[in-house]
Amino acid sequence: MSPRKVWVFDPDSGGIKIPDSVKNDVERRINNISQQHFKGKYTHLDIRFKGQFCYIDAFQEPEVSEDWHPKDWPETREEYIERLRKTPTHLCRLRYFGNDRWGFAFYTYSNEKYELSVFPDGEFFGKPEDAFMASAVYLNG
Repeated sequence: MSPRKVWVFDPDSGGIKIPDSVKNDVERRINNISQQHFKGKYTHLDIRFKGQFCYIDAFQEPEVSEDWHPKDWPETREEYIERLRKTPTHLCRLRYFGNDRWGFAFYTYSNEKYELSVFPDGEFFGKPEDAFMASAVYLNG
């Protein structure tokens, strides 16, 4: 007798394409909560959508001391600051399952990839605002 195949739901795969109305709503909600809790911690957010995914990145003003500039550095201090300004801080990736049901992957800099995460309440599904708040730990640095 062969083993019976069983379907198992995986919160780290699948999802459905995000409708434009949902994209607009999520962008508004993320911007609202970020302004309430993290105003001044970033210069702007980049919220972008691709298929079933929503990616959230933040851009910050770099803190560089006035005397920074190693002798053999290949760029000027101004070029270095401008490069840092253009470098995003990856926060998270959301996966859409419909009806305001989202999966959450935290960007781990140690592995340089998005890793399946649970929401702060311990669930695999939640709202975009909760994922943003959990991943915004990178904005407190």
